[in-house]
Amino acid sequence: MKELTSGVQPEAEKPTPNVTTLNASDNTAQVESIRGKPKSGRIWKSHKERFATIKRSLRGKTSSQQIAYRNEIKQIKQLSQSIKDTRRRENEEKRVRREENKQRRLENARKSEIVQIIKNPAKLKRMRKKHLRMIEKRDLSKLNVV
Repeated sequence: MKELTSGVQPEAEKPTPNVTTLNASDNTAQVESIRGKPKSGRIWKSHKERFATIKRSLRGKTSSQQIAYRNEIKQIKQLSQSIKDTRRRENEEKRVRREENKQRRLENARKSEIVQIIKNPAKLKRMRKKHLRMIEKRDLSKLNVV
């Protein structure tokens, strides 16, 4: 049993604030601080400041280092911009070439078509549906057939 003593403790046994001590009997940590025990129960976590309140030191670069850094960044940006421009130009050239090839292919297909002028409209009524689907109208003035 513990003896009750007066509230005065010797100087050596006074716990200092914000110190974590381990109790050997039940292996639980006890925090004695002004803030008290955290609600989460994680007593090993230290109190952290908000990020905005922390004063950070500025980078200690000399002016010559700063100028060299800026020049290096400018060069990198110019290089990346030139790479982007070349890619954009190549893609544009490919797109134009694809369109030209498509147009040329269509023109060649139109030139090589077999054209037969149907003068008798009664012929259209006699045709089968499959055959009618294959028939397309064309402007003969562009084809130079007649």
